[in-house]
Amino acid sequence: MSENPLRLLLRKKSCLRVMETVNALEAIIIQELSKDNKGFDALWFSGLCHAAWKGMPDDESMPLEMKLDTLREIRRVCGMPIIADCDTGGTPDELCHCILELGGLVSAVVVEDKKGVKRNSLYGSSVKQHMEEISVFADKLKQSAVSAEKTDIMLFARIESFICGETEENALQRAERYISAGADGIVIHSIRPDGGDAFAFAEKLRKAYKNVPIIMIPTVYSGFTFGELRDKGANIVIYANQLTRSAVMAMEKTAKVILADGRSRFADDNYCVPPKKILRMIEGEQE
Repeated sequence: MSENPLRLLLRKKSCLRVMETVNALEAIIIQELSKDNKGFDALWFSGLCHAAWKGMPDDESMPLEMKLDTLREIRRVCGMPIIADCDTGGTPDELCHCILELGGLVSAVVVEDKKGVKRNSLYGSSVKQHMEEISVFADKLKQSAVSAEKTDIMLFARIESFICGETEENALQRAERYISAGADGIVIHSIRPDGGDAFAFAEKLRKAYKNVPIIMIPTVYSGFTFGELRDKGANIVIYANQLTRSAVMAMEKTAKVILADGRSRFADDNYCVPPKKILRMIEGEQE
């Protein structure tokens, strides 16, 4: 069996650039932009964005088979490594089953250490968010690590301490337990615009674990460049939802212009790619 491509990339590069991709067309676009080892290194299968495209809430209610169908569509057109968002993963048995089903489709999964009704982390303190007990989540990781090893999928633990108002000490304690339980990497989440809590955490974790990948998601602290985030300790930077957010803006703008003008000419000339470009993309032809 060939080596996990994401693990291989992490050995070759100090930091990887990963873009949200939740449908086949997005995958085609990102793969085209990433030829010859330029551009993005991998894809992020976002739970939030996939739910949005399906018109569903981001609450872990989407059936696994629906996610698998979309991942198969992406894999059909794109060979880049995929990191999949698994939210909390559900029960240990549910997470193990999910990882086994994802074998051959993704290179890594991210599991977050919250419990209860799923609420997106970007809500921050405006809604109640509860963390799972450290020992309970560590045991879930330990069980799922067996399935991850069978499928050669990397297992990343996402720490929500800063989202839930916990301390840096809490986040570091969790990281230590999760790594001991079998996590291959740590995602540290922050909604501070300066990213200061994530950066301080990364600096301390790196001193204790020199070779454990640290993953950052700069949705809120978006002013930092890729190089700056790498220098702050990131081994993987995930741009988690920008394609979907920009698509919403573009679609709204185009639809409003057509309504206002009573025709599509201005939208066609200013906001739309030519129809033949779409045909070339989906048929695999060069422009």
